Amino acid sequence: MAGSGGAPKILLAKPALVSGAKYNRGGDESSRSRLPSVAFLNLLSDSWDFHTDRFLPFLTDNTDFTVVGVIGPPGVGKSTIMNQMYGFDATSPGGMLPPFATESVETQSLAKHSTLGIEPRITSERIILVDTQPVFSPSVFADIIRSDGSSTISVLAAESLPAELAHELMSIQLGVLLTSICHIVLVVSEGVHDTSMWRLMATVDLLKHSLPDPSSLSLSHPQSSNLGSDKEIKDKIQEVGEEYMASPVFVHTKLHEHNSAPSYHEQVKKALNQYFSSTSFNKHKSDGGPLELFFIPQKSNSGTQYESYYSSMWKLRDQVLSMSGPSFSRTVSERDWLKNSGKIWELVKNSSTISDYCRTLQNSGLFRR
Repeated sequence: MAGSGGAPKILLAKPALVSGAKYNRGGDESSRSRLPSVAFLNLLSDSWDFHTDRFLPFLTDNTDFTVVGVIGPPGVGKSTIMNQMYGFDATSPGGMLPPFATESVETQSLAKHSTLGIEPRITSERIILVDTQPVFSPSVFADIIRSDGSSTISVLAAESLPAELAHELMSIQLGVLLTSICHIVLVVSEGVHDTSMWRLMATVDLLKHSLPDPSSLSLSHPQSSNLGSDKEIKDKIQEVGEEYMASPVFVHTKLHEHNSAPSYHEQVKKALNQYFSSTSFNKHKSDGGPLELFFIPQKSNSGTQYESYYSSMWKLRDQVLSMSGPSFSRTVSERDWLKNSGKIWELVKNSSTISDYCRTLQNSGLFRR
């Protein structure tokens, strides 16, 4: 995995099309004009369908790459952390915009969210960073609800659901996808007392069954256009070994001074590992050690007697980018990773396990019919 030396730069084009005399003699304007704008790289459409064509021109046939994803509720600093992973320095001259849009005064005043769907970027170190829209977000819920209470988005294949239930399933589907296609997934919460993301990831572990990793032969060379049932996919997974699971890194942000003592952190780490002791997250750790957990204090905590905000953020970046996440079962290129991620998304939307869970929630009476 790429180390932390030197700030990577986002590639806005294929290497052969990067501007500059070395790569652009003769000026192939027509080729460069066909590249999509970086502002429109969202992998998900408004109808919750996966689109690879926008991001594909930015990828190559390179097989030495790492995928880092992030998931969390609104306002916890997901995009800020991803900008840190990228190496973006907001204080550098030139006024460059960050690769991932962060919450602004305008989005706050309009009660909107900055990240829509799934937004990817790739660094020159061939690290694919995958930001996702906030889970448990009132603004996402407001965007999908109709006047009759139904959802505008069919999160399960061709099935109409109440907006509340669809909103719940959207968060689960994003978690299931990230743990299927990433090497490392950052799970971000605010403060030390919010365990909603722990519960979400436990649900993801429960429902992520029969899903291959992006290098699976069943995805790269399907016998037909139909990828098969959950059982057929699971049988194919068993042929190559254990079911794939990305390594989670839990991050708790915006800690107050009184929650920053190392002794308190040790208690939270112990609770985290007990909570996930019987899940796939622990079973798939290659080193057999505890789950990774990081704490980021509030940015306004000046003069803290413990670690500062900036020190904590750089420590998080350095350690995540030096981690050895799980390997896919086979070698796969960046471009094939993206194409197969789209196929995995279809498996997620058509998962009978998630569909059964949906029916259980519907029958529980917790959601409007």
